[in-house]
Amino acid sequence: MTQAPPRPRGSRSRNRARLRTLGTAGLFLLPALTGLVFLRLVPSVEAVTSAVTNRLGEFSLTNFTYLFGDPAFLGSLKVTLLFSLVINPFQIAVALFLAVLLTRHIPLVGLWRTLILLPIAIPQTVSAIVWGVLFRPDGPLNGLLGTLGIPAVPWLVSPDTALMSIVILCSWVGVGYWMTFLVAGIHEIPRSLYEASDLDGAGGWKQFVHITLPGIRRPLLFVLVADTVANFLVFAPVRILTQGGPEGSTNLIMNFIFERAYTLADTGSSAAATVVLVSIVIVVVAAQFRLLPGRD
Repeated sequence: MTQAPPRPRGSRSRNRARLRTLGTAGLFLLPALTGLVFLRLVPSVEAVTSAVTNRLGEFSLTNFTYLFGDPAFLGSLKVTLLFSLVINPFQIAVALFLAVLLTRHIPLVGLWRTLILLPIAIPQTVSAIVWGVLFRPDGPLNGLLGTLGIPAVPWLVSPDTALMSIVILCSWVGVGYWMTFLVAGIHEIPRSLYEASDLDGAGGWKQFVHITLPGIRRPLLFVLVADTVANFLVFAPVRILTQGGPEGSTNLIMNFIFERAYTLADTGSSAAATVVLVSIVIVVVAAQFRLLPGRD
């Protein structure tokens, strides 16, 4: 039987170098992977386990049965879906408008981008406190409206306006962040396309429809998906300003989960609600990837 020829020394050296590179990369990734396991995966497994077991540790769907028979949960689900249907198109439309505007040759464009992006650097809790002052019945916003002859708006104290107030707050925080991705996408579009369209006599709207939108479909899809997920998980502004009120009009599902887990100590229902929330987010995101043209 013939023996296999010995492997070249160069091949062994390359393998050792590759192993050293992988080992170094693994050491750098170890903290992030540890955090991912203990802060994401382990809590997720515990949530699913708590949702599908009873107090005796036996498999049971009682938590889900109870949850979908609970008017408070159904109300929070309805409010969350309404909130997402309103805020997602609004934020993306404003972010896209600003991205197009701030990629034009306008004075102090860098300053305007910085000012619009600045709110994302402020913690949501601080932003909620600041807007809580602005939204007060005797606050600056109603004072400004009064000088214009417009009646005062019951921003956070009326079921008709409370949810819209949360939409305004979250949009003030998020629009600048999503705008930066779209600005980067617009800058990747070859300028020669716009120059050629100018020679053909195409106006701004035609350039936007036929050049800008097709050119940024990838970052636009990313913004749509990420914005959807972020808005399903809104919690701090609601908890600080309204605690889900008035009359449950701002009781987003994250606030419902918090109250069930930490106020009522109902870990089974809160875990089941978490599973429902994650399932909804996965379905919505999958539908967005399926329906929108994000791939070449």
